[in-house]
Amino acid sequence: MAALLRRLPAARAPVTAFMAARPISDSTAALTIETSVPFTSHLVDPPSRDVTTTPAELMTFFHDMSVMRRMEIAADSLYKAKLIRGFCHLYDGQEAVAVGMEAAITRSDSIITAYRDHCIYLARGGDLVSAFAELMGREAGCSRGKGGSMHFYKKDANFYGGHGIVGAQVPLGCGLAFAQKYKKEDTATFALYGDGAANQGQLFEALNISALWKLPAILVCENNHYGMGTAEWRAAKSPAYYKRGDYVPGLKVDGMDVLAVKQACKFAKEHAVANGPIVLEMDTYRYHGHSMSDPGSTYRSRDEISGVRQERDPIERVRKLIFAHDLATPSELKDMEKEIRKQVDDAIAKAKESSMPDASELFTNVYKKGFGVESFGPDRKEMRASLP
Repeated sequence: MAALLRRLPAARAPVTAFMAARPISDSTAALTIETSVPFTSHLVDPPSRDVTTTPAELMTFFHDMSVMRRMEIAADSLYKAKLIRGFCHLYDGQEAVAVGMEAAITRSDSIITAYRDHCIYLARGGDLVSAFAELMGREAGCSRGKGGSMHFYKKDANFYGGHGIVGAQVPLGCGLAFAQKYKKEDTATFALYGDGAANQGQLFEALNISALWKLPAILVCENNHYGMGTAEWRAAKSPAYYKRGDYVPGLKVDGMDVLAVKQACKFAKEHAVANGPIVLEMDTYRYHGHSMSDPGSTYRSRDEISGVRQERDPIERVRKLIFAHDLATPSELKDMEKEIRKQVDDAIAKAKESSMPDASELFTNVYKKGFGVESFGPDRKEMRASLP
């Protein structure tokens, strides 16, 4: 009987027990993985394609990108239910840029971006409840419900938004880099913009002065190949955005490969702190349209979108790496994804409990406190508000 029992397959252990028995899944032992494609450089020697990571980091990458993906899918549903109003630009497909960048830097470094900002906020340490509350205009939001989708903000993590004016965040980012150099900090600023903003004059003016003063500014072009509904080749005579700096070095990166993004951002920070600005072009792709008002299928084919999903999806790439290195089983990752869905649903429910901002909030964050500003009605007789 004992011999027969030894030949029978053992019962499948619960996931929690299995994970505890497989310490490799949260191991910090070094792994070396080659990037999907080589880096392409301009005026600088590219970094190595061999990226050092760990099993724990790969599992974190999978988890964090999955949370971002689920949040954006949920935001789609909330928008269609009219719980999110106004503009709403989703980031699904581009998660590797946010996660890989964060893995290469510290919270002392600064990030500023355009209006596709939800996932950058999460990567900087933001939580789901404040993200959804902001999307729905509630006072528990990261900008107290007054910023909405395009104006997320997290000052304690040096995340400066969330900007709705195309390209306007780049000069501000260079200003942040100026402050870092002025204070003699060994930190850098990552100023993100899309290919649609790459022809903005203010971008080149800011880059010029950053180069003159050797500011630690890293201009990151998230090239998802469509500026709103216009393909890059129709809008730019030269879509090689990493070369656009002319006298400023540049690097083209597979923005769908989280390890390549990590390697490039680590390289860029070291370069910028020592030598001044550098341009990174992240070759990425958005699955949704430009915003929720754009179906995203009138200027590109559904086959194109599904082809990118099948061949380059950043989450699926990490999933394959996890399986290849035996860090988790398919069922364990499925369980993780189920838990993420629950966390997102719970966060939405909690965000809905938050109230809308009080009407008095219309007058806050407009004028500097201490000026004794008063607000009257149109007849100048009725006092509406008095600010300290």
